[in-house]
Amino acid sequence: MRLVGYRLPGGDDVRVGDLVDAPAGTGADAPGGLVVPVTTVRDFWLDPRAHVAAARSAGTTGALPVERVELLPLVPPSARVLCIGLNYRAHAAEGGFTPPPHPTIFGRWTASLTAGGVPAPVPAGEAGLDWEGEVLAYVAETIADADADTARAAVLGYSTFNDLTARRAQKLTAQWTLGKNGDRSGPTGPLVPADEVGDLREGLAVRTRVNGELVQDGNTRDMIFEVGEILSLVSRTFTLHPGDVVATGTPDGVGYVRTPPWLLQPGDVVEVDVERLGVLRTPIVDAGGRKGA
Repeated sequence: MRLVGYRLPGGDDVRVGDLVDAPAGTGADAPGGLVVPVTTVRDFWLDPRAHVAAARSAGTTGALPVERVELLPLVPPSARVLCIGLNYRAHAAEGGFTPPPHPTIFGRWTASLTAGGVPAPVPAGEAGLDWEGEVLAYVAETIADADADTARAAVLGYSTFNDLTARRAQKLTAQWTLGKNGDRSGPTGPLVPADEVGDLREGLAVRTRVNGELVQDGNTRDMIFEVGEILSLVSRTFTLHPGDVVATGTPDGVGYVRTPPWLLQPGDVVEVDVERLGVLRTPIVDAGGRKGA
């Protein structure tokens, strides 16, 4: 199952659909697959587990070719988007940081999130964008002052994520907020239910490619703080609600630490490939939307 947000042409409501392969004989009308309607994003997050169960037993009635809809992140406007920095030891080391004793947490706004395939612009004044391939975890239930096991069990599912970063802006101050909230800088893949993914502690390969070249090759078993620990810690300060999400951090191999630094330029294509979650593809454009030379 691959759940996505989508909007019909000329429509305002964001809906949830299951992205499925087009049945044999569908023809060229649906080369990218079909979106099977589930419900609205608002209703989905009122009872996400029930909607996942219903979608699993549904057929393809009302399915639309994916090319006829606008794909969007499966995140409600009210969501808190929590990101974890320095959560792989090798990534902390490559940036000259000591692994932190507690999760390094910063926030994104939902306005920065997009779906796969949406061009990400290099902000004015930046030498380029840096890639950070990650796994995104989605909260299904209210979590308040929970232990790690309880918090982990409250995860609905996971998706690919790319925490595209404007490094110049990130380094202007001790707070990372500015560099982590560029326009369309948070591409997000379809949600795959947790029971189809398994425990991240057992290991999922996380790989990033730029123009086909492998630049990150990590594994979720190497996280310093796993999802249950992160959610438990957060829940002791504020209550998490269905639809909140946590980006779990990136492995080593980012661009800014290389000699010379390697940053994404207009015309580049970056792909985050996570085992069991699929490939998230993002083209890079300039601030005016151009792909470059």
